[in-house]
Amino acid sequence: MRAFEAVNLYFQRAADQIELSGEMRELLVMAAREVQVQIPVDMDNGHLATFVGYRVQHNRARGPMKGGLRYHPEVDLDEVRSLASLMTWKTAVVNLPFGGAKGGIAVDARKLSVIELERVTRRFVDEIHDVIGPDTDIPAPDMGTDHRVMAWIMNQYSKYHGFNPGIVTGKPVEYYGIPGREEATGRGVGLLTVKMLQRLKRRSEGATIAIQGFGNVGSHTAKYLHEAGCRIVAISDSSGAYYRQEGIDVPGALRYSMQNGHLLRGYPDADIITNAELLELEVDVLVPAAIGDVITAENAPRIKAPIIVEAANSPTHPDADDILVERGKAVLPDILANAGGVTVSYFEWAQNRQFYRWNLDRVRGELDRTLSSAFEEVWDMARERKVSLRTAAFMLGIGRVARATELSGLA
Repeated sequence: MRAFEAVNLYFQRAADQIELSGEMRELLVMAAREVQVQIPVDMDNGHLATFVGYRVQHNRARGPMKGGLRYHPEVDLDEVRSLASLMTWKTAVVNLPFGGAKGGIAVDARKLSVIELERVTRRFVDEIHDVIGPDTDIPAPDMGTDHRVMAWIMNQYSKYHGFNPGIVTGKPVEYYGIPGREEATGRGVGLLTVKMLQRLKRRSEGATIAIQGFGNVGSHTAKYLHEAGCRIVAISDSSGAYYRQEGIDVPGALRYSMQNGHLLRGYPDADIITNAELLELEVDVLVPAAIGDVITAENAPRIKAPIIVEAANSPTHPDADDILVERGKAVLPDILANAGGVTVSYFEWAQNRQFYRWNLDRVRGELDRTLSSAFEEVWDMARERKVSLRTAAFMLGIGRVARATELSGLA
């Protein structure tokens, strides 16, 4: 099953629950605009390389479209379509005045020099600047991109349209960014994990956690949960997985990763296991925070954790999701679990539009309130309608987008 097909399976299940009309389903599934561009770039070796870039603008019923920009060799139109759709439902679940979009370039950013990476980014902006904007479509960091790339985007866009920091979020704090943006997704995952434990009458103090992925999201999740008293027993990245039953020294692992090129390779204070084994550990909470489709119909029957918190986008295949629900697992879906990033992106956009700086305490306070409110709404809907948390989240998001569409006079 392709990625966009999987997202629409969840969409249709939720649409059935809220009795959405066939006409509205057709309108909400389809993307408003899809852009595919060539990106020719002079490489450092003197050769010309051509990359393919995408920007899918899914829905604008609730406001300017919002979504990340990822650089990864496996980026394709189907993946970007699915992620743009997820952004529409994600922004609606946490009740932000945004629609959904997503972009990407099929490139391995790790193999590019800094100069080549900047050339690719600026040329991509040259190709899409007329379809993005602070009132239209606002990019943000994603896999393979960071605050530096966002600064380049803002600078290149300004050459066509003048100074406007609200064009992109996730910028460096020193360059019109907002404090707390880098930690936002991981902090949100940690906060909602604690809420899940509380709702299921489990203590967060001493709760065992396995986190697949120790990049920006996974590392900040580990930090938050460690400080909340949880016991992080396993972490991983592309170099492998590391397990310690007594608990990983999270501050030490963070230092080691930073000193080792942001990799855990060779981490000495834990036993080496595989990423596949990490997913099947006997822990209280499993947090997939790396890539998509890691929980499949094959390994879902062996997953022992009673709680799964989806920090990554689409980490669970629909067939696996059915198995987990049948087995009584509590799965907090990605469109709520990892919504901390887009929430603080909204704060950054508001800061840029108002030209009024936010401090870290305000960012964290507003983030915690926004996610907590969304969690309670999803939790209550799931219990009231006797559906999974994923279906409840989609019901809430789809309902808000459909209502905005109706009120705008488009349907």
